[in-house]
Amino acid sequence: MATIYDLKPRFQNLLRPLVQKLARKGVTANQVTIAAAILSALTGGIVLFLPIRHWSLLLVPIVLFVRMALNAIDGMLAREHAMQSHLGAILNELGDVLSDAALYLPLAVIDGLPGWLVIIVVVLAICIEMNGVVAVQIGASRRYDGPFGKSDRAFLFGLLSLLLGVGLSPGWWSNALLAIMLVLAILTMRNRSIRALREVADDAAK
Repeated sequence: MATIYDLKPRFQNLLRPLVQKLARKGVTANQVTIAAAILSALTGGIVLFLPIRHWSLLLVPIVLFVRMALNAIDGMLAREHAMQSHLGAILNELGDVLSDAALYLPLAVIDGLPGWLVIIVVVLAICIEMNGVVAVQIGASRRYDGPFGKSDRAFLFGLLSLLLGVGLSPGWWSNALLAIMLVLAILTMRNRSIRALREVADDAAK
């Protein structure tokens, strides 16, 4: 199933000149990873403490786009400029999960949104990434299967924040969007698990 993640190579090509400049200036992949996490935490804090200010919600889609760029940049710095490290791998996985939680969980305090549903979707998002990492432990590759991968979550949560930020009142549409996220999250966990197991079985049969 196609996801926004499939657009990543084109996005990386657009960022490559910037990545090369950063590498020449001595910026490291780990520094970019940490910067993305700090940016997410600061934005989540603004939403959490200013939940009735529409402009704070408008920050979320902007920061999600910037974070998507930073995530692509840190990966390219690591792979293309000899910055890969065990620490970097840990920071990359933990940074993504913590950044998601920091950005999305504050939406649970928005009046009119079902906070319990926001929390469940975020917890499932963490489980999705755990699915991807656990695949490596059983001998498969790191799984990025959709339809609710990191980029897809960013799009849907960004859309939710944007619509709330421009003044649209929460209601049936926001509940429906969160319910769709819940279903997509469960489907993604299923896909990653099945395809990891299939990959291991195929390798064993060779």
